[in-house]
Amino acid sequence: MLDTLNRLAGWKVSVVAMNGMTFELNTPHGRMMATMLAGIAQFERDLLSERVKSGLAAARARGKKLGRQPGQRPKSDKLAPKVLQAVEDGRSYRWIARDLGISKNTVTEIVKRHRQKAL
Repeated sequence: MLDTLNRLAGWKVSVVAMNGMTFELNTPHGRMMATMLAGIAQFERDLLSERVKSGLAAARARGKKLGRQPGQRPKSDKLAPKVLQAVEDGRSYRWIARDLGISKNTVTEIVKRHRQKAL
């Protein structure tokens, strides 16, 4: 952030905060305020990152499995009967995808899974 502010100061640009406070980056006061705010912002980012990492570690310690689990396809599983019916009706994969609001690749995967089950 400080590097960006210094580049802006080189272009004779002043920064105005959302609350209307102006930072004249060519004055000692403005540089001090920018430095303090950048430090506080970095501190907040570091705290947030630390909290997230500790939360993930605690969840793992409790035995939680994080992320999407294999085989979880709630939207495509719900739409599978409609997709298969449309394929039987002779509709193109693109038409089915556009009509149901899913990708053509999802339609292909649904049909592929259905054919594997049938074998």
